[in-house]
Amino acid sequence: MLKTNFHNFPKGKPFSMILGDFLGRGIFNVDGEPWSFQKNMATLELGKHSIRCYAFDIINSELKTRLIPLLSSLSEKQVLDLQEVFRRVSFDIICWLSFGIDPRCLELSLPMSDFSRAFDIASRLSAERAMNVSPLEWKIKRALNLGSEKELKRAIEIINLLAKEVIRKRRKMRYSTGDDLLSRFMSTVNDETYLRDIIISFLLAGRDTVASGLTSLFWLLGKHPNVVSAVKREADRVIGENKDLTSYDQIKELHYLQATVYESMRLYPPIQFDSKFCRNDDRLPDGCLLKMGTRVTYHPYAMGRMEEIWGSDCLEFKPERWLKHDGVFFPESPFKYPVFQGGFRVCLGKEMALLELKMVALSLLRRFQIKLVTTNNRQPQFSPGLTATFNSGLPVLVWQLNHKISCQ
Repeated sequence: MLKTNFHNFPKGKPFSMILGDFLGRGIFNVDGEPWSFQKNMATLELGKHSIRCYAFDIINSELKTRLIPLLSSLSEKQVLDLQEVFRRVSFDIICWLSFGIDPRCLELSLPMSDFSRAFDIASRLSAERAMNVSPLEWKIKRALNLGSEKELKRAIEIINLLAKEVIRKRRKMRYSTGDDLLSRFMSTVNDETYLRDIIISFLLAGRDTVASGLTSLFWLLGKHPNVVSAVKREADRVIGENKDLTSYDQIKELHYLQATVYESMRLYPPIQFDSKFCRNDDRLPDGCLLKMGTRVTYHPYAMGRMEEIWGSDCLEFKPERWLKHDGVFFPESPFKYPVFQGGFRVCLGKEMALLELKMVALSLLRRFQIKLVTTNNRQPQFSPGLTATFNSGLPVLVWQLNHKISCQ
């Protein structure tokens, strides 16, 4: 599906119709030439060392000027929904990185922006379309402008207006000199609707998935203090006690942290399953015959819990499984670990997402003690949506540690 016969398993028209009103012709919702064009453009830009250093600076600024001061200001008895905080952090960062615009979402005294709220609604209702017994149900509601389809239409109208404003501002600010991703695309693409679709794709990739990954990571870390201690010991050894990260290259030396992030997403991938449609009759390696038009789904969430893939300890949170004997991180095949997909459709923003996950995690773990607020030991329950979201949030208590790390 992802490699040897990739072209026979496109996203397909059924998928494109479900998400078409929301994602338009963005990279997640197209096949063929439109997909190839956006992939090549994004690969060219995201592969540059300069854009990764630019991302490091943006994330660093968000952490030091907003996230750390916010958590430092909390009283020891004040319960905080860490999932909501992560959603705001990642929204700020992706808007800065992608559009050069600061929405100031992490300032909790401010309400969430109309754009962010509309984006949440559109994402949830688009995903719910796929849960209908028949596509006729949502298509009739859309034609008659009723119920959830009326709400979805209103949310998309807000998204379109604000996306148009983002494009207008970038043009006014001379996008040819901008470091953000949208400016780089605008030097090649003139079609405003196409640019809107690219904006939505950036937001979906850069906000929801990162926030999901951070939420699951801190849920697991709250239950495994031994892993927290190991992450902090490595950071003290590599970076120095009471010293902070100073460059993008420095974080690549934190192998245990990388293993911890990978292990978290093995158990709780931000995208829990993915579907393709069989273009022509095909046969899977196990002999299963697929007829043209068959929907085929692979499930990273389930795969991460399969004993035949990961061994008898598959349900345990063990970052050490990713390390060689000398403590160096060793990645598995993307077809064993398809959290970032694999083959031609491998996630182009993978390194950016990992950078943000690691920087946020490291910054908080070295400065704060974070305790889960829970009344039971149940596994997280997820809300319907395009990405995995804890339906009750992630309530925590936060204490500032005694030692200080410089924010210079």
